[in-house]
Amino acid sequence: MSDQQKDDRRKAPGDDRGAATQGLENIIAGREEKLARLAEAAPAYPYRFDRTHRSHEIRAAATTLMESQERVRFAGRLMAKRGMGKTMFAPLDDEWGRLQVYFKKDDLGPEAFKRAQKLLDLGDVIGVEGHLFETRTGELTIHVERFELLAKALRPLPEKYHDMSVELKSRRRHLDLAMNLETRERFRRRSAIVTELRRHLDEAGFLEVETPALQPLYGGATARPFVTRHNALDMELYLRIADELYLKRLIVGGLDRVYEIAKDFRNEGMDRTHNPEFTMLEAYAAYWDYHDMMDLAEALLRRLGERFGEDGTITYGEHTIDVSRPFARVRFMDALVEATGEEVGALDDAALADLARSRGVKIKPGMGRDRVLDELFSELVEPTLIQPTFVMDHPKELSPLAKDHREAEGLVERFELFVCGFELANSFSELNDPREQRRRFEAQMTLAAAGDDEAQQLDEDFLEAMEHGMPPTGGIGIGVDRLIMLLCDCHSIRDVLLFPAMRPEGRQERPGFSEDWQRKADDDQAADQAGQEA
Repeated sequence: MSDQQKDDRRKAPGDDRGAATQGLENIIAGREEKLARLAEAAPAYPYRFDRTHRSHEIRAAATTLMESQERVRFAGRLMAKRGMGKTMFAPLDDEWGRLQVYFKKDDLGPEAFKRAQKLLDLGDVIGVEGHLFETRTGELTIHVERFELLAKALRPLPEKYHDMSVELKSRRRHLDLAMNLETRERFRRRSAIVTELRRHLDEAGFLEVETPALQPLYGGATARPFVTRHNALDMELYLRIADELYLKRLIVGGLDRVYEIAKDFRNEGMDRTHNPEFTMLEAYAAYWDYHDMMDLAEALLRRLGERFGEDGTITYGEHTIDVSRPFARVRFMDALVEATGEEVGALDDAALADLARSRGVKIKPGMGRDRVLDELFSELVEPTLIQPTFVMDHPKELSPLAKDHREAEGLVERFELFVCGFELANSFSELNDPREQRRRFEAQMTLAAAGDDEAQQLDEDFLEAMEHGMPPTGGIGIGVDRLIMLLCDCHSIRDVLLFPAMRPEGRQERPGFSEDWQRKADDDQAADQAGQEA
């Protein structure tokens, strides 16, 4: 295609989107031409490449490799090219980091050198073979004796990492990973944290199990579910909102300590700590209560702080979180009384709703007393809980699966663990009286009939299991994604999820829908972008 033809195909000058699209089409066409020329010398897209080392292994064995002049085979993504006449330096990135490679015309031969210089593009994945040396500036480098193209980057990478917005990094995670070693390190760290969680529970005698993600009834939490349909069974199913009720059946069956690390799904709004698909750790131990679970949670967070923090502390933004000392403990209602200056527990439903409204809490139709208390606590108390704090002994209406408090009427034995203003864990002395459990479920169904779309369902199968005898049990749920946020100093859940839920590109949100979420998301994005630029 001639230059004139290319110009004729461009959109009008005022149509920037059309011009950008046409420009990308030209880039892809040019790279396809280079691919065809490279394929004349060697097959394009070979089936495999035998690597002898990865970048961190080469660095670890550098002295030995240089002394022996052993040939190494290394592969990675071409991130830059710097030519100087008959030589060319280029950094290659693999999963573990960056390594410089050196092309020399006299060693490769004129044709191979020309192919490297003229036909390789930034973003191409190549394999090289050669010996290791250090440049005069001390840069560890592979002197390339032969190379091959492993995959052609037909689309260009972003010019630089900071050109990528927070949204683009989440939406095009492959580009974020390709351009930023820190992102790769963060997700390796996530994997290591989950491994440490498993190790701690395994050592404590817990058995890892798996329960259904598709369930005929949803339960174990107060949340709106995702609904799907099973065609063969001709029935509606729900994506689980929690693992709890199935795990408790295992306790009934005689598995005394069980846990699961699994995806849960809640059809609710999104903000910096909420994603509709998230990872939850739930663990249950027969013959334990919520005091035992406090000990487990404290020991677990302390272990993670020692492994992934520094001297028993975790840095999160401007805060230094000390996990080496015993965690603070405060009662739920005491914290609300202190925050509001009112005896909240003595207020009737109407007065409680008025108090909540006066403090900026939105009261929705059908919202029960439990939800009003929870929203009031979230608004006034949670942001103040920076150091690890167990919030204990919640009102009964907030916790339909928890056991009555053994000393305080109207309360249940429950705690939530808060750090840096968000909840990390939720735990009960589990209710094991099936008669009381039925009464609690029926109360929830009354709330559902009044319009509460997050009320729990009455689960007859679970009640039947309980009627066979469930021993005293302690249970805990830990939000794994939020735990990762804390240990990786990330302030948006999107940064610790490889593929967070996002609105499709180009879709406009319905007026009045999720406006609060959108405002929070915009604020979070601006703050994250400022942090990256800093």
